[in-house]
Amino acid sequence: MRPDTVSRSALEPEQVGRKVRLREVGLRDRRVLMGFDRDMAREATPLIGGGHRHWASHRSGSAGDDIHFGIETVRGRMLVGSICTIGADPATGKFGYGIGIAPRHQRCGYATDAITVLLAHMFGQRGFRKCEVSVYGGNVASLSLHGGLGFREEGRLRDTEVVRGEIKYLVRMGITAEEFAARPLDALGDLGRRGQHRRPRRGKHWRTPAAVSG
Repeated sequence: MRPDTVSRSALEPEQVGRKVRLREVGLRDRRVLMGFDRDMAREATPLIGGGHRHWASHRSGSAGDDIHFGIETVRGRMLVGSICTIGADPATGKFGYGIGIAPRHQRCGYATDAITVLLAHMFGQRGFRKCEVSVYGGNVASLSLHGGLGFREEGRLRDTEVVRGEIKYLVRMGITAEEFAARPLDALGDLGRRGQHRRPRRGKHWRTPAAVSG
């Protein structure tokens, strides 16, 4: 089945998970997202997935079949970040994504939930077949997050950038629609009540329920 071609005007109103809902980004959201970008730059927050800056992404607009969502809490309807697809290609059925959660809203499980919602949307509703992301090898939190979601390491790419005398490298990770659908519903554990802030111990692997969507 060929994935659907999506325009911004064709987006569903929202996609709901256990903790967050994904929805279109409105004009009133842009100032908030700009503030998130400033906070992330000031705190040098590592980016997840293909790399994503809230305001830069929305200001440039969607390219091709890529789509953007605001990430809003189910309880309280508070905007906590945004997520976008990257390089969505209906011809190959592949896509990537970037996600940004504001520093003050991190470690609440929103990222995991939002990614799960996006995967369910792209695989189940749009007919895409595979998601691929690249994560810096030193970003242990992101590697752990993706491993918990069911992504598999597919290779490593040496980067030309040298940081503190060390050569950085990218870890390529991927998950197929079949692998995502095959995950047991109870395999990832309970994330707690909807919208509840849950702060895990440092280094703990997050796990979320399959279907729908930290």
